Amino acid sequence: MDSRTVNLDTVDQYNRLYGLETLNPLVSVVDLNKATRRVEYTRWNYGIYALFLKLEKACDIWYGRQPYDYQEGTVVCFAPGQSTEIITTSPKTQINAYGILFHPDLLAGTALGKNIKRYSFFDYEANEALHLSEEERNVILDCLKIIGTELRHDVDRYSRRLLVNYIELLLNYCTRFYERQFTMRTKANSDILIRFERLLDDYFEGHTAEREGLPSVRFFADKLCLSANYFGDMLKKETGHTPQEYIQEKIIEVAKERIDNTQQTVSQIAYSIGFQYPQHLCRLFKKRVGCTPNEYRMRKTD
Repeated sequence: MDSRTVNLDTVDQYNRLYGLETLNPLVSVVDLNKATRRVEYTRWNYGIYALFLKLEKACDIWYGRQPYDYQEGTVVCFAPGQSTEIITTSPKTQINAYGILFHPDLLAGTALGKNIKRYSFFDYEANEALHLSEEERNVILDCLKIIGTELRHDVDRYSRRLLVNYIELLLNYCTRFYERQFTMRTKANSDILIRFERLLDDYFEGHTAEREGLPSVRFFADKLCLSANYFGDMLKKETGHTPQEYIQEKIIEVAKERIDNTQQTVSQIAYSIGFQYPQHLCRLFKKRVGCTPNEYRMRKTD
Protein backbone atom coordinates (compact mmCIF):
# COMPACT_ATOMS: atom_id res chain seq x y z
CA MET A 1 0.00 0.00 0.00
CA ASP A 2 1.26 3.49 -0.85
CA SER A 3 2.40 5.45 2.21
CA ARG A 4 -0.11 8.16 1.33
CA THR A 5 -3.06 5.73 1.23
CA VAL A 6 -5.15 4.61 4.19
CA ASN A 7 -7.53 1.65 4.26
CA LEU A 8 -10.14 2.82 6.71
CA ASP A 9 -11.64 -0.33 8.22
CA THR A 10 -12.68 0.72 11.74
CA VAL A 11 -14.12 3.72 13.52
CA ASP A 12 -11.29 3.72 16.06
CA GLN A 13 -8.71 3.81 13.27
CA TYR A 14 -10.17 7.10 12.02
CA ASN A 15 -10.27 8.58 15.51
CA ARG A 16 -6.66 7.62 16.20
CA LEU A 17 -5.57 9.24 12.92
CA TYR A 18 -7.11 12.54 14.00
CA GLY A 19 -6.46 12.22 17.73
CA LEU A 20 -10.14 11.95 18.61
CA GLU A 21 -11.81 9.94 21.38
CA THR A 22 -13.56 6.64 20.64
CA LEU A 23 -16.62 6.07 22.81
CA ASN A 24 -18.00 3.11 20.86
CA PRO A 25 -16.01 0.83 18.53
CA LEU A 26 -18.85 0.72 15.99
CA VAL A 27 -19.97 4.34 15.76
CA SER A 28 -18.47 7.76 16.37
CA VAL A 29 -19.60 11.36 16.01
CA VAL A 30 -16.61 13.49 15.03
CA ASP A 31 -15.86 17.20 15.32
CA LEU A 32 -12.75 17.84 13.26
CA ASN A 33 -12.34 21.23 14.94
CA LYS A 34 -11.23 19.21 17.97
CA ALA A 35 -8.74 17.06 16.06
CA THR A 36 -5.32 17.04 17.73
CA ARG A 37 -3.58 15.58 14.69
CA ARG A 38 -3.54 16.36 10.98
CA VAL A 39 -3.64 13.66 8.34
CA GLU A 40 -1.64 13.87 5.12
CA TYR A 41 -3.06 10.78 3.41
CA THR A 42 -4.22 11.59 -0.11
CA ARG A 43 -6.25 8.44 -0.80
CA TRP A 44 -8.89 6.93 1.47
CA ASN A 45 -10.32 3.44 0.90
CA TYR A 46 -13.48 3.14 2.98
CA GLY A 47 -14.47 -0.04 4.81
CA ILE A 48 -17.07 1.77 6.94
CA TYR A 49 -19.91 4.21 6.38
CA ALA A 50 -19.16 7.91 6.77
CA LEU A 51 -21.20 11.09 6.49
CA PHE A 52 -19.59 14.52 6.81
CA LEU A 53 -21.05 18.01 7.04
CA LYS A 54 -18.39 20.38 5.72
CA LEU A 55 -18.96 23.97 6.79
CA GLU A 56 -15.94 25.43 5.01
CA LYS A 57 -13.90 24.36 2.00
CA ALA A 58 -10.43 23.23 3.08
CA CYS A 59 -9.58 20.69 0.38
CA ASP A 60 -10.54 19.35 -3.02
CA ILE A 61 -11.80 15.78 -3.13
CA TRP A 62 -11.79 13.57 -6.19
CA TYR A 63 -14.08 10.58 -6.42
CA GLY A 64 -13.03 8.28 -9.26
CA ARG A 65 -12.11 10.60 -12.14
CA GLN A 66 -14.39 13.48 -11.17
CA PRO A 67 -14.05 16.35 -8.66
CA TYR A 68 -16.52 16.01 -5.80
CA ASP A 69 -18.99 18.86 -5.55
CA TYR A 70 -17.60 19.59 -2.10
CA GLN A 71 -17.92 23.23 -1.10
CA GLU A 72 -19.09 25.11 1.97
CA GLY A 73 -22.17 23.81 3.74
CA THR A 74 -22.38 20.42 2.06
CA VAL A 75 -22.92 16.84 3.11
CA VAL A 76 -20.91 14.05 1.52
CA CYS A 77 -21.34 10.34 2.19
CA PHE A 78 -19.13 7.30 1.71
CA ALA A 79 -19.87 3.59 1.92
CA PRO A 80 -17.70 0.48 2.27
CA GLY A 81 -15.83 -0.25 -0.94
CA GLN A 82 -15.57 3.38 -2.05
CA SER A 83 -12.41 5.47 -2.43
CA THR A 84 -11.66 9.19 -2.45
CA GLU A 85 -8.59 11.22 -3.18
CA ILE A 86 -7.70 14.50 -1.51
CA ILE A 87 -5.95 16.68 -4.07
CA THR A 88 -5.11 19.80 -2.08
CA THR A 89 -4.75 19.99 1.66
CA SER A 90 -2.37 21.24 4.31
CA PRO A 91 -1.57 19.65 7.66
CA LYS A 92 -1.93 23.14 9.17
CA THR A 93 -5.43 23.71 7.82
CA GLN A 94 -8.18 23.75 10.42
CA ILE A 95 -11.04 21.60 9.14
CA ASN A 96 -14.44 22.94 10.13
CA ALA A 97 -16.42 19.76 9.68
CA TYR A 98 -18.63 17.40 11.62
CA GLY A 99 -19.62 13.86 10.84
CA ILE A 100 -20.51 10.36 11.81
CA LEU A 101 -18.77 7.10 11.07
CA PHE A 102 -20.37 3.72 11.63
CA HIS A 103 -19.33 0.16 10.96
CA PRO A 104 -21.61 -2.20 9.00
CA ASP A 105 -21.61 -4.51 12.05
CA LEU A 106 -23.63 -1.91 13.96
CA LEU A 107 -26.51 -2.48 11.54
CA ALA A 108 -26.39 -6.28 11.48
CA GLY A 109 -29.84 -7.76 12.08
CA THR A 110 -31.58 -4.38 12.12
CA ALA A 111 -34.19 -2.95 9.75
CA LEU A 112 -31.72 -0.25 8.76
CA GLY A 113 -29.17 -2.92 7.92
CA LYS A 114 -31.66 -4.52 5.55
CA ASN A 115 -32.64 -1.20 4.00
CA ILE A 116 -29.33 0.67 3.91
CA LYS A 117 -29.13 0.26 0.12
CA ARG A 118 -32.27 2.38 -0.18
CA TYR A 119 -30.19 5.37 0.86
CA SER A 120 -28.75 5.59 -2.61
CA PHE A 121 -26.83 8.79 -1.92
CA PHE A 122 -24.11 6.62 -0.34
CA ASP A 123 -23.31 5.55 -3.90
CA TYR A 124 -23.36 9.01 -5.45
CA GLU A 125 -19.97 9.57 -6.95
CA ALA A 126 -19.22 12.90 -8.63
CA ASN A 127 -20.54 16.45 -8.48
CA GLU A 128 -23.39 15.15 -6.35
CA ALA A 129 -22.88 16.44 -2.82
CA LEU A 130 -25.86 17.68 -0.83
CA HIS A 131 -25.92 21.50 -0.48
CA LEU A 132 -27.74 22.63 2.65
CA SER A 133 -29.51 25.78 3.77
CA GLU A 134 -28.61 27.14 7.19
CA GLU A 135 -31.76 25.61 8.65
CA GLU A 136 -30.96 22.23 7.13
CA ARG A 137 -27.40 22.36 8.45
CA ASN A 138 -28.78 22.92 11.94
CA VAL A 139 -31.03 19.87 11.56
CA ILE A 140 -28.02 17.71 10.64
CA LEU A 141 -26.00 19.15 13.53
CA ASP A 142 -28.88 18.48 15.94
CA CYS A 143 -29.04 14.85 14.79
CA LEU A 144 -25.29 14.47 15.32
CA LYS A 145 -25.60 16.06 18.75
CA ILE A 146 -28.33 13.60 19.77
CA ILE A 147 -26.21 10.65 18.64
CA GLY A 148 -23.19 12.09 20.49
CA THR A 149 -25.26 12.42 23.66
CA GLU A 150 -26.38 8.80 23.37
CA LEU A 151 -22.77 7.68 22.93
CA ARG A 152 -21.94 9.27 26.28
CA HIS A 153 -24.86 7.57 28.00
CA ASP A 154 -24.17 4.46 30.04
CA VAL A 155 -24.59 1.40 27.83
CA ASP A 156 -27.84 -0.50 28.42
CA ARG A 157 -30.13 -2.78 26.43
CA TYR A 158 -31.58 0.19 24.53
CA SER A 159 -28.27 1.74 23.46
CA ARG A 160 -27.74 -0.02 20.14
CA ARG A 161 -31.39 0.28 19.12
CA LEU A 162 -31.43 4.01 19.84
CA LEU A 163 -28.15 4.62 18.03
CA VAL A 164 -29.41 2.83 14.93
CA ASN A 165 -32.74 4.68 15.09
CA TYR A 166 -30.99 8.04 15.37
CA ILE A 167 -28.73 7.21 12.43
CA GLU A 168 -31.80 6.22 10.41
CA LEU A 169 -33.40 9.57 11.34
CA LEU A 170 -30.29 11.38 10.11
CA LEU A 171 -30.33 9.47 6.83
CA ASN A 172 -34.03 10.17 6.34
CA TYR A 173 -33.39 13.89 6.73
CA CYS A 174 -30.63 13.63 4.11
CA THR A 175 -33.10 11.91 1.78
CA ARG A 176 -35.60 14.75 2.30
CA PHE A 177 -32.95 17.38 1.62
CA TYR A 178 -31.79 15.60 -1.53
CA GLU A 179 -35.40 15.57 -2.75
CA ARG A 180 -35.47 19.33 -2.26
CA GLN A 181 -32.19 19.71 -4.13
CA PHE A 182 -33.44 17.69 -7.10
CA THR A 183 -36.45 20.00 -7.30
CA MET A 184 -34.32 23.16 -7.15
CA ARG A 185 -31.98 21.90 -9.87
CA THR A 186 -34.73 21.60 -12.46
CA LYS A 187 -32.83 23.47 -15.18
CA ALA A 188 -29.67 21.37 -14.75
CA ASN A 189 -31.74 18.20 -14.58
CA SER A 190 -33.60 19.18 -17.74
CA ASP A 191 -30.28 19.60 -19.54
CA ILE A 192 -29.19 16.15 -18.37
CA LEU A 193 -32.46 14.65 -19.60
CA ILE A 194 -31.99 16.23 -23.04
CA ARG A 195 -28.44 14.87 -23.24
CA PHE A 196 -29.66 11.42 -22.16
CA GLU A 197 -32.28 11.38 -24.92
CA ARG A 198 -29.65 12.34 -27.49
CA LEU A 199 -27.35 9.60 -26.27
CA LEU A 200 -30.21 7.11 -26.56
CA ASP A 201 -30.93 8.22 -30.13
CA ASP A 202 -27.27 7.97 -31.11
CA TYR A 203 -26.92 4.52 -29.57
CA PHE A 204 -29.71 2.99 -31.64
CA GLU A 205 -29.34 5.00 -34.84
CA GLY A 206 -25.92 3.58 -35.70
CA HIS A 207 -24.49 0.10 -35.26
CA THR A 208 -23.50 0.49 -31.60
CA ALA A 209 -26.42 -1.55 -30.28
CA GLU A 210 -25.81 -4.39 -32.74
CA ARG A 211 -22.11 -4.39 -31.90
CA GLU A 212 -22.21 -3.77 -28.13
CA GLY A 213 -25.60 -5.15 -27.13
CA LEU A 214 -28.27 -3.50 -25.04
CA PRO A 215 -27.02 -0.43 -23.17
CA SER A 216 -26.86 -0.38 -19.39
CA VAL A 217 -27.90 2.42 -17.08
CA ARG A 218 -24.27 2.78 -16.00
CA PHE A 219 -23.22 3.29 -19.64
CA PHE A 220 -25.35 6.43 -19.89
CA ALA A 221 -24.54 7.59 -16.35
CA ASP A 222 -20.83 7.43 -17.20
CA LYS A 223 -21.41 9.41 -20.39
CA LEU A 224 -23.22 12.06 -18.32
CA CYS A 225 -20.47 12.04 -15.64
CA LEU A 226 -22.93 10.92 -12.98
CA SER A 227 -23.15 7.94 -10.70
CA ALA A 228 -25.77 5.38 -11.69
CA ASN A 229 -27.68 5.96 -8.44
CA TYR A 230 -27.75 9.74 -8.71
CA PHE A 231 -28.77 9.50 -12.36
CA GLY A 232 -31.56 7.07 -11.48
CA ASP A 233 -32.88 9.15 -8.59
CA MET A 234 -32.77 12.37 -10.62
CA LEU A 235 -34.56 10.82 -13.61
CA LYS A 236 -37.21 9.25 -11.39
CA LYS A 237 -37.84 12.63 -9.78
CA GLU A 238 -38.05 14.42 -13.15
CA THR A 239 -40.04 11.90 -15.20
CA GLY A 240 -41.53 9.35 -12.85
CA HIS A 241 -39.59 6.62 -14.68
CA THR A 242 -36.37 4.83 -13.90
CA PRO A 243 -33.53 4.89 -16.45
CA GLN A 244 -34.19 1.22 -17.16
CA GLU A 245 -37.83 1.96 -17.95
CA TYR A 246 -36.74 4.86 -20.13
CA ILE A 247 -34.32 2.64 -22.06
CA GLN A 248 -36.99 -0.02 -22.52
CA GLU A 249 -39.44 2.56 -23.87
CA LYS A 250 -36.81 3.61 -26.39
CA ILE A 251 -36.24 -0.02 -27.39
CA ILE A 252 -39.98 -0.46 -28.04
CA GLU A 253 -40.08 2.79 -30.02
CA VAL A 254 -37.17 1.66 -32.22
CA ALA A 255 -38.66 -1.81 -32.67
CA LYS A 256 -42.03 -0.37 -33.74
CA GLU A 257 -40.35 1.99 -36.22
CA ARG A 258 -38.43 -0.87 -37.83
CA ILE A 259 -41.47 -3.14 -37.92
CA ASP A 260 -43.46 -0.38 -39.63
CA ASN A 261 -40.83 0.82 -42.08
CA THR A 262 -38.61 -2.13 -42.97
CA GLN A 263 -38.95 -5.67 -44.21
CA GLN A 264 -36.62 -7.02 -41.54
CA THR A 265 -37.73 -10.09 -39.66
CA VAL A 266 -38.37 -9.84 -35.94
CA SER A 267 -35.11 -11.72 -35.33
CA GLN A 268 -33.14 -9.28 -37.47
CA ILE A 269 -34.71 -6.35 -35.65
CA ALA A 270 -33.93 -7.92 -32.28
CA TYR A 271 -30.26 -8.43 -33.16
CA SER A 272 -29.96 -4.91 -34.61
CA ILE A 273 -31.32 -3.42 -31.37
CA GLY A 274 -28.84 -5.40 -29.29
CA PHE A 275 -30.75 -8.44 -28.07
CA GLN A 276 -28.78 -11.63 -27.88
CA TYR A 277 -31.94 -13.71 -28.22
CA PRO A 278 -35.00 -12.60 -30.29
CA GLN A 279 -37.42 -14.09 -27.80
CA HIS A 280 -36.28 -11.52 -25.23
CA LEU A 281 -37.50 -8.72 -27.52
CA CYS A 282 -40.78 -10.59 -28.04
CA ARG A 283 -41.26 -10.91 -24.29
CA LEU A 284 -40.54 -7.23 -23.62
CA PHE A 285 -42.66 -6.12 -26.57
CA LYS A 286 -45.67 -8.10 -25.40
CA LYS A 287 -45.28 -6.81 -21.87
CA ARG A 288 -45.12 -3.19 -23.03
CA VAL A 289 -47.43 -3.22 -26.07
CA GLY A 290 -49.82 -6.06 -25.27
CA CYS A 291 -49.00 -8.16 -28.32
CA THR A 292 -46.00 -9.81 -29.97
CA PRO A 293 -43.98 -8.00 -32.68
CA ASN A 294 -45.49 -10.27 -35.37
CA GLU A 295 -49.01 -9.60 -34.12
CA TYR A 296 -48.23 -5.87 -34.14
CA ARG A 297 -47.01 -6.10 -37.75
CA MET A 298 -50.12 -8.02 -38.81
CA ARG A 299 -52.40 -5.42 -37.21
CA LYS A 300 -50.66 -2.64 -39.10
CA THR A 301 -51.18 -4.40 -42.43
CA ASP A 302 -54.85 -5.22 -41.87
